[in-house]
Amino acid sequence: MTVNTKEPNDPVGLHTLKVLAKAERFNRWMYDQIKHHLKGEILEIGSGIGNISKLVIESNHFVTLSDYSKEYCDLLKENFSTSKNVRNVIQIDLLHPDFEKRFSDYKERFDSIFLLNVIEHIEDDNLSIKNCKYLLKPGGHLILLAPAYPWLFGTFDKQLGHFRRYTIKKLSDLLEKQHFEISSGSYFNITGIAGWFLYGKIFRRRMLGKAEMSAFNSIVPFAKLTDRILAKKAGLSIIITGIKQ
Repeated sequence: MTVNTKEPNDPVGLHTLKVLAKAERFNRWMYDQIKHHLKGEILEIGSGIGNISKLVIESNHFVTLSDYSKEYCDLLKENFSTSKNVRNVIQIDLLHPDFEKRFSDYKERFDSIFLLNVIEHIEDDNLSIKNCKYLLKPGGHLILLAPAYPWLFGTFDKQLGHFRRYTIKKLSDLLEKQHFEISSGSYFNITGIAGWFLYGKIFRRRMLGKAEMSAFNSIVPFAKLTDRILAKKAGLSIIITGIKQ
């Protein structure tokens, strides 16, 4: 199979994904927050370069990878073409004007769908949730990880193409509007708030720094302990799971 490996026209996003790719402790911690909600046939929406995808595969799940960008899809095909646990790599636009017809082959195909740091990139988040529901089996799990607190919105968010940051209530309302039952919802990574506020709001940095991410990766055990002590009552991100009724 010939794969076009042209880099995505997404310099800030690609830079961020490459920086995060080296933060193995952080990626593992994030994956650990959602793995107990994953079941059956899984779809990852917004797989990027596969930072979390590889952890799903290592857990011996069967997963379909996807992205909005053809270039990211091509990178995923190249990186995971030999994996027996990858069902397919598909290009998905959750705002496609004729979504149900375009993706009719995938109607109610999946037991679990997860979007990690994706929903904030989509202008019409309500429509995107509706279309995720179309792809889920009844009783299926929809798992979202999204940036928390509108007051934290800064230059990082703007450069990454974020439309918004959320509260747990706002994400819960979004899912409940599409008749999902909320099975869990909590904050994640309270330690990261200080860094995001400092670099994104005060210093107005435009990209995630390699040195800063490496430093944070080294203190992940402390960050995990802090989340446990504070019972995930606050955090840089929100993780929520809804069940399709």
